[in-house]
Amino acid sequence: MFSVFSHEYYMKEALKEAQKAYEADEVPVGAVVVCQNKIIARSHNQTERLQDVTAHAELLAVTAAADYLGNKYLQQCTLYVTLEPCVMCAGALSWAQLGSLVYGASDEKRGYHEQAPKALHPKTTILYGVLELECKHLMKSFFKKKRK
Repeated sequence: MFSVFSHEYYMKEALKEAQKAYEADEVPVGAVVVCQNKIIARSHNQTERLQDVTAHAELLAVTAAADYLGNKYLQQCTLYVTLEPCVMCAGALSWAQLGSLVYGASDEKRGYHEQAPKALHPKTTILYGVLELECKHLMKSFFKKKRK
């Protein structure tokens, strides 16, 4: 199910989205959806800009991917996201029947794995730790800047 391009390639694309969030003073999470070796959707957190607590990168990317495909199910798709999805996003990914999830950094406080480990669809394959250091660095840099 994973594409011929490397996981690092797609995670770097997600990191570009996370950088956009960082520059917009949003929590720097970025996401891309890949289907048949093509990026069909990309997004970053926009909760501040939209004043919407549900405007997470994953949800915005899944909505865009479903629109692109004309189908609410993403069984043939892989979501690359810089931070482990929260429970809300994991639930949405389950409803979308996402084929594969690849994430960079774990989220020990709000990540689905700790809070609701069975939240994803049972057929979704999971890979984590891809460009983990780069993903963590951007997040730490953002919160360090916020604390100044």
